[in-house]
Amino acid sequence: MGDSNNQTTHFVLIHGSASGAWAWYKVKTMLEAAGHSVTALDMSASGVNTKTLEEVVTFDQYNEPLIEFMANLAENEKVVLVAHSLGGLNVAFAMEKFPDKISLAVFVTAFLPDTEHRPSYMLEKFIENSPAMADGWQSVVSSTAGYEAFMKSTAFNLASPEDLSLQTLLKRSGSLFLESLAKANKFTKEKFGSVVRDYVVCTQDLLVVPSLQRFMIEHNEVKEVMEIPADHMAIASRPKELCQCLLEFARKHA
Repeated sequence: MGDSNNQTTHFVLIHGSASGAWAWYKVKTMLEAAGHSVTALDMSASGVNTKTLEEVVTFDQYNEPLIEFMANLAENEKVVLVAHSLGGLNVAFAMEKFPDKISLAVFVTAFLPDTEHRPSYMLEKFIENSPAMADGWQSVVSSTAGYEAFMKSTAFNLASPEDLSLQTLLKRSGSLFLESLAKANKFTKEKFGSVVRDYVVCTQDLLVVPSLQRFMIEHNEVKEVMEIPADHMAIASRPKELCQCLLEFARKHA
C-alpha cells in the first residue's frame, strides 16, 4: 500500500455526465498545491474530446480514455481514482479491470455500483427516486432551453453564478448509457470488490440525493465516509472541503 505521507499521490479525476475534465479546475489546482500529481481526464464526447455523442454508443466506448490511461500506467504505479456523479461507473469498470493499479477509489456523490446487480441498477434507482429525472436525463442535458434554470435548481444550487455559466458554456450532450449498462456483466468481489473505496456524501445534493448516496454506501464495503455540506457540484462549490477529504482519505488508505 505504501505510506503516502512521504510520497506524492497521483490523483486521477473523473467527471460526470455532460461535463469534462475542466470541471475539476479548482480541485486539481488545490491538490497540486498540496504537492501531489493530478490527471483530469475527458471521457469520450466530453470536454475537449473530439468524438460526438452519436459516435459513442456504449458505456465502454464512453470510458475508453480512462481504460487506455490505466493500461498505459507504469508497471508498478498505483493511482487514486476520484469519481464525481456518473464518473463512479467509469471508475468501477477501471476497478474491475485494473484492481492492482488502484490504491484507492473515492466516490464524490457518485454512482457506486454493487456486485449483486447489473451496473445499471443504481442509475435505475436514481431515475425512480428523482422527480427531476422524470423527463429523462438525455432530454435535460441535450436541450438548451431551460437547461441553466434546471441546473441552478438541482445540481448547482450552492455554486457560484460563474461556475453555472461555465457549465452552460462548456456543456456537451450527455447520456447515462442505461441500455448498455443494463447488459454489462456484474462487477466481481474478487476484482472490483478488492479495491479500497471511500465516499464523500454531499448533504445538500438535490440531484443525487443524500438518501440515494447512503443507499449505495450500504450496498458496498466502503472503508470510510465523510460528509460535506455541498450541492451536487461540490467540485465547484466546496472545493476546499472536498480537497481536505481527498487528502485525508489518501493519507489513510492509499
